[in-house]
Amino acid sequence: MTILIILGMLFLALILMVVLGERFAKPIDQQQQAKYSKILPILVFIMLIAALIKAVVENGGF
Repeated sequence: MTILIILGMLFLALILMVVLGERFAKPIDQQQQAKYSKILPILVFIMLIAALIKAVVENGGF
């Protein structure tokens, strides 16, 4: 039963974020979008490497 309450609260929070994001979010310009498109793949790669290192350290190797 607890898991259903947690999932329900997460779903409500997601709906709230979508509604507020659509209402108050400002569109970004082309220059800022280009800047983010250059940085984002690098950050994703760094996060994947960090997760891999964390998994190796916690499990004691491959």
